Amino acid sequence: MCVNYAPVQRQVLRDIFGVEPPRGPWKEEAWPDYPAPIIRISPDGVREAVIGTFSMVPRSKIAPGTRYFPTANARIETIGKLNSFARHWQAGQLCLIPATALYEPNWETGKAVRWKIALSNGEPFAVAGLWRAWPDGTISFTMPTTNADHHPLMSRFHKPGEEKRGVVILPPDEWHAWLNCRDPEAARRFLRQYPSDLLTADASPLPPRESNRKEPPEAYR
Repeated sequence: MCVNYAPVQRQVLRDIFGVEPPRGPWKEEAWPDYPAPIIRISPDGVREAVIGTFSMVPRSKIAPGTRYFPTANARIETIGKLNSFARHWQAGQLCLIPATALYEPNWETGKAVRWKIALSNGEPFAVAGLWRAWPDGTISFTMPTTNADHHPLMSRFHKPGEEKRGVVILPPDEWHAWLNCRDPEAARRFLRQYPSDLLTADASPLPPRESNRKEPPEAYR
């Protein structure tokens, strides 16, 4: 799974993804409930970038008294069944989540150490995503995850004894097909782990605390 990543910045959206950046700021790192750009197919059938909130059901959309359920990630085994995702998965609301790095906790030292995962060639990449629109016109998104128990790199992350999960990095030659896929069963064929020999990973300290994040995230406590 992934609840922390580095979105691309404005010029990369133009140069690499061929879209005009959306209005509105976003931070250098995204966590659940943070705004970040995604790329989807517009109603006119063209590729566009829009700002979305990272989590399919952001905290701001949860009614008071309702139990919080994390939705920054969606397991592919249940993405077509759970209420948070199923309708949007069946509708083929697929997107690209442009990024330069993913961050995951490595427990090999006995405590959670944040590691940065990126492409070995240093290029920006696209994570497979699913999006939804809200009645107020806002958008939110999630990252589907697959089992990574046997992946040489992604199996090194998260607590010992837990199932290993990983988000899906899509090769550039699959971006168009993913964005235009409207068959949920066909979409599953895209959801596989990226080759480990094309990735690099190293320890990466947490950034300075921000005023709206007063304590370390759950993964690193």
